[in-house]
Amino acid sequence: MKESKNTNSRRKFIKQSSLLPLGGLGIIHMKGNNNVAINDQMIGPINGYTPHIGTLVTMLNYMRKTIVSRLTNLSVKELDFLLDDEANSIGAILLHMVAIDTYYQENTFDGKSWSFENEKDKKALVAAMDLGDHGRELIKGYPIEFYLDALADSRKFTLKELKNRDDEWLLKEDRTWGRRNPVNNYWKWFHVCEHESNHNGQIRIIRKRIT
Repeated sequence: MKESKNTNSRRKFIKQSSLLPLGGLGIIHMKGNNNVAINDQMIGPINGYTPHIGTLVTMLNYMRKTIVSRLTNLSVKELDFLLDDEANSIGAILLHMVAIDTYYQENTFDGKSWSFENEKDKKALVAAMDLGDHGRELIKGYPIEFYLDALADSRKFTLKELKNRDDEWLLKEDRTWGRRNPVNNYWKWFHVCEHESNHNGQIRIIRKRIT
């Protein structure tokens, strides 16, 4: 039986789509080392990374830059502000982002990026993973520099480790994740970007409500 014209068209589309970065913007050919991301508003391969990893890095970089740009000159009082008794502060959200970055580093790289100088800061990072009452109790009183340094140190480790991986590693399936379907490392690190996007919205709302 002959294949329909629509079936052939779908197969042609799928074949062509395999040359595009997952989640990328625009048409970017992924063969070779074409570095198309020449500014922070372009998604695509960049120097120092394999094509798909470079595309992922441009997404991570843009999302992180967007968040950090909203933190300029925040005071300790503003960082600790709570909308209500069950809310999380901006400071807690920022340290939560560090904790998530660290979790996926350990899950995909089998390494740790953070090393705080004292036990109080380490406990705060642990509390940042789950937030809630524990986070509200421990994550307060820190200046903006504390959070910015923690964010920068954690992400620096992530980017360093991604340089040591390739696209085959990025697309490798993990069937032990605990879900019905397997996931890959690409999904995990895109999820980090998605996660930060969600918290970016929270930070914007809190900033508008600070009294």
